[in-house]
Amino acid sequence: MLLCCESAFAIEKITLWPTIFFLRGQDLCQYQDAYGSSRNEQVTQSVNHLKELISLGVTAPEATHALQEIDGLIDKNKQMASEGDGMDITLEATLKASINAVSRNINPQNTRLEFANPGSMQELIQSLKNKKRFESEDLVQLSKVKGVLWGTYSYSPGCKGDVLVTIHAVLPKGESVSFQDQGKPENVMSKLALQIVRHFQKTSFPSMVMLEHKILVLIGAPGTSVNQAPSPSIAKTACKMFHARLPTVQEYEYLSILGDWNGGISLDHLFWALNDNEVLSPDTRNPSPVRQHAEVHFSEVNFYCVK
Repeated sequence: MLLCCESAFAIEKITLWPTIFFLRGQDLCQYQDAYGSSRNEQVTQSVNHLKELISLGVTAPEATHALQEIDGLIDKNKQMASEGDGMDITLEATLKASINAVSRNINPQNTRLEFANPGSMQELIQSLKNKKRFESEDLVQLSKVKGVLWGTYSYSPGCKGDVLVTIHAVLPKGESVSFQDQGKPENVMSKLALQIVRHFQKTSFPSMVMLEHKILVLIGAPGTSVNQAPSPSIAKTACKMFHARLPTVQEYEYLSILGDWNGGISLDHLFWALNDNEVLSPDTRNPSPVRQHAEVHFSEVNFYCVK
């Protein structure tokens, strides 16, 4: 369903399944420990440790026993740290909080991603009291769900407490996109949330914007959303092939004010194609940001097409 605000843009909300499930993958830290060096290198390392202990006055049997005890303690600590299902709950909660934080930071007029909140408050409280994830069988509420986020995680190589996390987004129309990052459990989700929000919140094409009591449709450019051309005239011809046109100065400026998160396109510090072989140069506004192509040394121009 399309929801449209009065003066900005139309946006399709994506309601996600309320739970983000995580599957644990291969422990890459343990794998690296086992296969990061050859058998000869591992034997040589152990022999060197043994020699160092004997040189300090420890007998050979005592040194061997000490090395075995130390290795056992290290393995025990790793096992204790990775036992149970706490990590997936931590990752889920942190990702949801990070998505909300990123959305507040970029402050879009209409957020596109939202998590379903099916069921009653009583059911939610009961689930929390039982230390269970909140699930609902309310088919009316769950019928609003349009997508699912799920992920995999593993303890990353380097054995420094990092996790390697991959998030998969699956939408009903067949779209599937994945995001991946690595870092401390408390930090990695903020980086993934930024990737996710940027992907889904950034202006997609075609996009509709309300402008002076009419709807302006952003078509994009051949081959991509925003493209480059050697000259404004070539960009103009490319838009004609789309049965579209280049934006006017006023349209470029207004869409830049809306920004990348509200259905527009930021001008940044780039040159933009106009009709009559002119260029919009937002960094040179005195006396006017509209310049001839020759005035910007015939630089490549950015453009997208509108109707």
